Amino acid sequence: MIPAHNDSRSGECGPDLGQGGESDPAARLRFSVDAADGSARAGTIVINGRRIETPVFMPVGTAGSVKALPPHDVESLGATICLGNTYHLYLRPGAEVIRGAGGLHRFIGWNGAILTDSGGFQVFSLQELRRVTAEGVRFRSHLDGSEHLFTPESVVDFQFELGVDIAMVLDVCSPYPASHSDAAADLEVTLGWAARSRDRHRSAVDYTTTALFGIVQGSVYEDLRRHSARALLACGFDGYAIGGLSVGEPKEAMWEMTEATVAELPDVRPRYLMGVGTPEDLIMGIERGIDMFDCVLPTRNARNGTAFTSHGPVPVKAARYARDFDPLDPECDCLTCRRHSRAYIRHLFNAGEISAMMLTTRHNLHFYLTIVRRARRAIMDGRWQIFAREFLAAYAEGDSAATQ
Repeated sequence: MIPAHNDSRSGECGPDLGQGGESDPAARLRFSVDAADGSARAGTIVINGRRIETPVFMPVGTAGSVKALPPHDVESLGATICLGNTYHLYLRPGAEVIRGAGGLHRFIGWNGAILTDSGGFQVFSLQELRRVTAEGVRFRSHLDGSEHLFTPESVVDFQFELGVDIAMVLDVCSPYPASHSDAAADLEVTLGWAARSRDRHRSAVDYTTTALFGIVQGSVYEDLRRHSARALLACGFDGYAIGGLSVGEPKEAMWEMTEATVAELPDVRPRYLMGVGTPEDLIMGIERGIDMFDCVLPTRNARNGTAFTSHGPVPVKAARYARDFDPLDPECDCLTCRRHSRAYIRHLFNAGEISAMMLTTRHNLHFYLTIVRRARRAIMDGRWQIFAREFLAAYAEGDSAATQ
């Protein structure tokens, strides 16, 4: 057992023990920066024998499945890490089933790394169905109305039971807009819970196999964001996420908060911008030094009939594509684009065929994964600015309204 370093309920943190050395308890997750071009950087995460090159996009499999695409298909696209959600997996199928299967990797048949969100965002989106207490947050299931309690400790324990590679701390995601005082109050709860999560993590028997990321909060207030980042850094986590953005604030505010946060974070740890975003957002985030992204946009928009392409989004269900026999993206080499036309996929949507969603999802995920791979190559070759400028110019040629 690794002793706790301070009062688990004080919300105070000890020094950051982790700088990546052999004696570093955080060495279970190794991160190296392979190249940098301005603030953009290409790195490598190694955890549990799994190698993740960054920048990386993580397909979202909220309930243990990327919608409309089985795990082996997602792997075939080159995804090295996917995202699950603690709230949804806790409610259904629950820890007992997943533990009985030998962990989440075996249960869903996924060979890559898995990161689970703590469920904080989902719980706090329940609004009238949840209540924050001194222990944690009480909430009612959206499935059957049953009451549950998430504490920082129970959320860490559950993610250990899942056997995931990267776990997230329980946090409070302030809504937008929020007053400075409300955001500050939410942040203090988040920091207290982060310290308790960190202590639970360090005392657990699975400490060496599951990494734990802290989550920077603070709404759109720079002083809160900087305070949050500094406090979490004092705790010492394996990586640092930026949460509570892309929740309705203007894009300018999102990037201002990202820049302020990144300025406080160490170079030796991965940086994860949660829930972001559009293809342009990936470029803008990488430009600011972000290493990891996740978002439901490529899969959700695919199911609604919008394909992301090199020249902007294509709302393929539109009548103008009825006799368009070009692929979704003539510059794309995915299986969907090699074999099928816009006209055929539009027909599948109109006929209510499941394959329409599968084919478009496959293309959209391939497109997102290709963006980060090309970005990494450009950073390694020292031509990041040229790549970013050319990508954004080409993408702006399309129908940007269809991405929203």
